[in-house]
Amino acid sequence: MKIYEIGTGYTPIPAQVPAATESIVEELTKAYLEMGTPVEVLDISTDKRAPHSLPITQVKVPSIFTKSDVSLGIVHKLKRVVYSVALALKLKKILKKADEKIALHFHNQYNMFFFLKLVPARLREKAVLAYTNHNGYWSLPWEQAREILNKRYFQEIESMKKADISFVLNPKMRNNAVEHLGLPKEKVVQINNGVNTDIYRPLSQEKKDELKETLGLTGKKVILQVGSVNENKGQGRSVELLANLLKENADLVYAFAGGIVSAEYFEQVKATAKELGVENQVMYLGMAAPGEEMNSIYNIADATLFVSKYESFGLVCIESLSAGVPVFLCGDGLIDFGKGCILCDTETFENKVSILLNMGERYGELSKISRENAVENFTWQKIALDYEKAMKEI
Repeated sequence: MKIYEIGTGYTPIPAQVPAATESIVEELTKAYLEMGTPVEVLDISTDKRAPHSLPITQVKVPSIFTKSDVSLGIVHKLKRVVYSVALALKLKKILKKADEKIALHFHNQYNMFFFLKLVPARLREKAVLAYTNHNGYWSLPWEQAREILNKRYFQEIESMKKADISFVLNPKMRNNAVEHLGLPKEKVVQINNGVNTDIYRPLSQEKKDELKETLGLTGKKVILQVGSVNENKGQGRSVELLANLLKENADLVYAFAGGIVSAEYFEQVKATAKELGVENQVMYLGMAAPGEEMNSIYNIADATLFVSKYESFGLVCIESLSAGVPVFLCGDGLIDFGKGCILCDTETFENKVSILLNMGERYGELSKISRENAVENFTWQKIALDYEKAMKEI
């Protein structure tokens, strides 16, 4: 059965900006190719796609909508609609020509919603319709999530109801879909995200020292946070958590990297650092491209910090583990990814960070088991096998 991985239209694949879902589509496709599974990516058209060897069919849209962006304004929403309509028409043609069952794997509510509206049911029956829900709101308690989902994600609700199988990324998402959306248990399957362990890997100490020197961090210990700069990701909360440790340790730096989704929040983060007297130990690293550049960022860190209020799956956590960098998970209900993850709360955080920073030679063992966890449990080959098996069983 041929699998069509559906690009979201957010930014072209391979993603040249930090775009988790696009990276997931890319890595799944690579894994399918290695497995010998027939696969094709449908993605938004662009004249500036990064070099790749993926089987990509472009869905033509006006050039004004082909620019990569991280904003979520009206132009971005219009882009989603225009691409989704063009995508639906492309899929309609593919289904008309299909002489055997295919799998259409959607990752975005707009894409599947317009497909359902524009492609007749008799053609849709020629495909296994799979939808992966990447939306962190589904991880919240239902009483908190219900209004947001009904108002802003009604397209996603319909997509999941009409899908032959819905994939989710954690048990809370699955429970909400089954208990509150009324989906049959057998049609909601939890599958983790994966990590490219060849790209996200530990670098030599010499290379790490070179990277730190380039950033002016020679001799510093670094607590790193990776993710879009916004209130949910909580860079400001991280500054507050680390403030006392930063004051006590002149060689400690909090560095954060990611696209600035909220300029107002970014200014709040800087203001918080200044108010707490640690602005000289807080560094914004900008937005790094997925892959080798992002791996270099992980490798300057002694640990990464994850404090999101809600999240479907912390992809940056397993990227960090794969790079041999342990992760502090500080928040209610965050997913524990296993060895290399350190669970804490506001009361235990400072003590646990202090222990890690003073581990000395023992740190090497923690780095090693972090990497082993990623290699053993989160490779894309394993994840792709899980997806393929689930779709074939429909």
